[in-house]
Amino acid sequence: MKIVIGADHRGLALKENLKKILSGNYKVIDIGTDSADSVDYPDIAARVSKKILSGEAERGIIICGSGVGASVAANKFKGIRAAICHDVFSAHQGVEDDDMNVICLGGGIVGESLAIEIIETFLKAKFKPEERYIRRLEKIKKIEDEN
Repeated sequence: MKIVIGADHRGLALKENLKKILSGNYKVIDIGTDSADSVDYPDIAARVSKKILSGEAERGIIICGSGVGASVAANKFKGIRAAICHDVFSAHQGVEDDDMNVICLGGGIVGESLAIEIIETFLKAKFKPEERYIRRLEKIKKIEDEN
C-alpha cells in the first residue's frame, strides 16, 4: 500500500519517527515539512489530499498540533474523508464504516507509541461494503456534489 504523510512544524518530529517505522512495510511518500520553521497546516493537508485524489497514494496521514486544523482542511477536498483519531477504535472504525482515507493526529496530543498503534490499525483496516455503509457514503457524495 502506498501512503502519503505530511506534517506542519508541530508534527514534524512525530512524522519523521512514523516515516522511519512505516517505510519497512509501506511505500511512504513524504510531502513535508522538513524543517522546524513555521508552515501552515492547510498547505500540508492540500498536498496530502491531492496525492490521494490523483491515485498516487491510497491513504494519508496528516499531523499538526491538535489534528483539528488538518482534518478541517483535508475535508474541503471532494473525495477526502479525514478524521482525527487519537484512539485505536476510531482508527479502524473510521475505515470500516466510513471509508476514511486520511487520518489526522495531534503531534502535541499523542505520543509516539500510541501514534504507531493508531496508524498501524488505520492502515490494516478495510472498508466493510455493507448496504448501510454504502448508503451513507452515497449521501456524503451527494452533499459534496450539491455544494
